[in-house]
Amino acid sequence: MTRNAWLCPTDLDRSRLLEASERVRRSRTFVSGAIGAALVVSGPWLGWSMLILVALAAATYLQLDRRLEISARPERVTASASMFSLALLAAGVIMSGGPHSPTLSWVVFPAALVAARFRRRVVIAMLATTVLVVLLCTLAVDPSSTLSDPVPVIATLTLLAGVVSIVLALQGAELQHRSEAILDPLTGLLNRHALARRFEEISLQAHLTGAPVCMVLCDIDDFKAINDAYGHDGGDAVLRDVAYALRKHLRSFELIYRLGGEEFLIVLPGVAPPLGREMAERLRVAVECVRPLGRTVTASLGVSGAEGEDVDYETLFKAADVALYAAKRDGRNRVVVAPRGGEVARSADARASSIEPCEAALTQQAEGSGAREPAIADT
Repeated sequence: MTRNAWLCPTDLDRSRLLEASERVRRSRTFVSGAIGAALVVSGPWLGWSMLILVALAAATYLQLDRRLEISARPERVTASASMFSLALLAAGVIMSGGPHSPTLSWVVFPAALVAARFRRRVVIAMLATTVLVVLLCTLAVDPSSTLSDPVPVIATLTLLAGVVSIVLALQGAELQHRSEAILDPLTGLLNRHALARRFEEISLQAHLTGAPVCMVLCDIDDFKAINDAYGHDGGDAVLRDVAYALRKHLRSFELIYRLGGEEFLIVLPGVAPPLGREMAERLRVAVECVRPLGRTVTASLGVSGAEGEDVDYETLFKAADVALYAAKRDGRNRVVVAPRGGEVARSADARASSIEPCEAALTQQAEGSGAREPAIADT
């Protein structure tokens, strides 16, 4: 789990966040413009100092899209911007009358935008935070006025609950449709439809930061023989168990996709080929230790890597595919790395670590996993 796993614990959550940010951008711009226009028109009554808050909000949103593009943790950027917007709106409420401020209802906007981007637990946390802010801006600032006429506060909280519940309902329907489109129903992994956009983001980050990216192509050995011996139900059981073994030995920033059949693709942002080979070898051992249907199942893996401007999906995939073919040709159940700019290196000792007992190999993997951190900087 990464430090911001609570905000976006899975690649699906992160993909949803980034795609929603594109859709929300126009609404966010419209809302910001409407608030700015309202404050300009109301300046003679509310005071011109409120425009300072508009300028701060505008400066924040002008930087937001660029920061989302280059940050390895866009969920943190988005959450910080939402909290900052809520703080600015709260300041405006306090400056313009507290419990009787005409801008009190505007504090619902950040929570609505959060509901359009994040999963339900994050939305509930933002909802609770907004309720607390409303009470601080009214009851804490002027308790007597608030208690003597609580209608504006009640109306604002009602509006908050209504808007957020509507957005959540719409997002729930969208997420269900999206999940059906990009999730493999057998293994629960993301499929190739989710891969293109996510890799585009990873490659952009690599181009901007010079960070490396590794790609690991994994194929179950002799899968046709498994289907012939155990039927399609047995083959499905093997796919589910192998997918689970691969996924549980990856961290949340290490992405896994089922491409179809018995082939899986692992994308490792911030990982150079030497470490990518080590991680691929651990995955190979993990698959060998699963023993679905009471039999040993093995996998062959091809590894490719690039960094900075050289990160390109087609190039990396082709190199990993050639390396995978070499692993199959050389006897299966092994890892082969495709060096950049050269032919695929034949593995000198295809099963160097497979002589270790499964328990020892996986213990070593668990001890080493704590030191693995993504090389992409948080900007």
